[in-house]
Amino acid sequence: MIPRRLGETGVNLAAWARDYVYAVRWQAAGLLGRWDPAHYRGPGEPGSTPVVLIPGIYESWTFLLPVAGLLREHGHDVHVVEDLRFNTGTIEDMAALVDEHIRREGLERCVLVAHSKGGLIGKYLLAHHNERTVIQGLVAVNTPFAGSELARLLPLPTIRVFLPHSPELTALTTSRDVNQHIVSVYGLFDPHIPGGSRLEGARNVQLGTRGHFLPLGDPRVHGAILDGIGTLTR
Repeated sequence: MIPRRLGETGVNLAAWARDYVYAVRWQAAGLLGRWDPAHYRGPGEPGSTPVVLIPGIYESWTFLLPVAGLLREHGHDVHVVEDLRFNTGTIEDMAALVDEHIRREGLERCVLVAHSKGGLIGKYLLAHHNERTVIQGLVAVNTPFAGSELARLLPLPTIRVFLPHSPELTALTTSRDVNQHIVSVYGLFDPHIPGGSRLEGARNVQLGTRGHFLPLGDPRVHGAILDGIGTLTR
């Protein structure tokens, strides 16, 4: 039993190291590259769904480039909200920016695909900005729906929202009726969310992945995202 636990710990530590290498790589790619959001836009294939990407905290939209490319290859009209910048505002304020983009672009029956904090923003949109039901649902990857105890280690205003009993998360928890329109994708080990991303009432998809950032480039997660969109739009 002990050797097995030690082996599991070693695998998790190795995944943690790769996780940050991945994060640094894609942050650098976003800052140094010249990425045009229009490249991922398009009329979409017949019957395809418009998708709005919502990155996590301290992530620009370019952090989700692997996901954006995947969705465009599968015929989706992919939207990014550049006004989010590095997503350091409140959940309410960031949701307002996404809602403004959806209204301005005249999107109908779209799906949100989000990472980490982006999933909290997506749930807020479903609960408070979907009167016309233009949003069919949300596919969230590694989102701390129940918060993270690790948020106590960084007493920053932008991080306090992730405290398990923060006012923002408590308010979101009461919006249980929208959970049926959420697909939560997560792995075996997430160093940022020790409690996991399971959400009661949602379609929960646990994969054999490890890490918080690294799974964004994993084919298993890509498949789960595509399946999630299909489930939400049936």
